[in-house]
Amino acid sequence: MEQQKLPNATASIVLGSISFICCCFSMGIGGLLLSGIAYYLAMKDEKLYAEQPEIYSNFSQVKTAKIIAIIGLVLAVIALIMSIYTIVSAGGWDAYMEQSKDVWRQMGVEVE
Repeated sequence: MEQQKLPNATASIVLGSISFICCCFSMGIGGLLLSGIAYYLAMKDEKLYAEQPEIYSNFSQVKTAKIIAIIGLVLAVIALIMSIYTIVSAGGWDAYMEQSKDVWRQMGVEVE
């Protein structure tokens, strides 16, 4: 019998990898979302593999995807905590936005 590939292995690796980038640019929220989905897909494939391990050939990809997703989750949580801390220490959202606009103005960018 020819071995099959687990259906979500590649998708969870891709989502986990993209979550690293999203951690940096979306206050951690995008990374949290993508790595959470990647982790869910990896766990789903892990359960599928546990039922019939002899028919699947790419379980190592699923283990790699799970590790990448966990790292992405940790980085996203750290980025989210840092973002919340920055906003709170600035004096709230409005003060944070004013500080951001001041920085852009100092760089010579016109801000509304």
